[in-house]
Amino acid sequence: MFDLSLEMLRVVEEAAIASARTRGFGDPKASDHVAVEAMRRCLESVAIDGTIVIGEGERDEAPMLYIGEKVGSKINGDGALTVDIAVDPLEGTNLCSTGAGGAITVLAAAERGGLLHAPDCYMEKIVVGPAAKGAVDLDAPVKHNLKAIARRLQRGLDDLVIVVLDRPRHQKLISEIRQAGARIRLIRDGDLSAGIAAAVAGTGVHAVMGSGGAPEGVLTAAALRCLNGEILGRLVVSSEEQKERMKSMGIGDPNRVYATQEMAPGRNLVFAACGVTDGNLLQGVRFFGDGTRTQSIVMTHSPARVRFIDTVHLENKPDVKVRFR
Repeated sequence: MFDLSLEMLRVVEEAAIASARTRGFGDPKASDHVAVEAMRRCLESVAIDGTIVIGEGERDEAPMLYIGEKVGSKINGDGALTVDIAVDPLEGTNLCSTGAGGAITVLAAAERGGLLHAPDCYMEKIVVGPAAKGAVDLDAPVKHNLKAIARRLQRGLDDLVIVVLDRPRHQKLISEIRQAGARIRLIRDGDLSAGIAAAVAGTGVHAVMGSGGAPEGVLTAAALRCLNGEILGRLVVSSEEQKERMKSMGIGDPNRVYATQEMAPGRNLVFAACGVTDGNLLQGVRFFGDGTRTQSIVMTHSPARVRFIDTVHLENKPDVKVRFR
């Protein structure tokens, strides 16, 4: 029986294993390249008629997994499952290349039209978990949002941990969060995995604030639809050329604030991520004599399921042994 979520799991696992072999070599481009190749190769074997709607950029910029590329083994096939696919073959290329924690491979899939076609630009974001859903406003003062989150979580402001990308553009935001009395966890990369962590109890992350990539915002929205969390986002327009690009993608109002369901409206959403390096949510790829171990999260919106999957990929040899740890 065909299970799209398990097929997507296989895709992110293959990309994670490939990129993990480049950990610590100090070459982020090489890490990204092998992840893209592995993900594209694996997608070729999935029985779907798929279209990349968020990927590595335009066709002229990327040789594969470019926006509009057709993937799957049933392209234009009669009765084939048609899906839109958003990918981040390696979120945290710098993290992987330096061996730092938090690098993951990511993919989301939905029926046609089930994912926002977001341009490659920045997006202002605020991400919260289920308890604070409906309590925040992207245009509200930072302190107002923090008080609302604390109230919903029944915590003091000084108990909140807010993740912010460590970028010069966030200096004012960081100052306002600290003045309000909340704690900050600065990260170098990986606001997508941080957004997922904000919606999972026990990770120690209560919200994500600031601006990051719009494609990552859509992928986060797909995950949060499955986790019952919330992301609010607004595209950041930096030029007239970018504004025209947005129009060509069907975005008429660049100042619009998108809710979670507007970024990922699909009814049949699938989200999959696999750890490359150890992070708050997932362990990284581990190599041993008889195989490779991966840890992944796979989620579906309908039916509502969240699976944490530990997989041992065994070597094909007669004396292979399965290890518990």
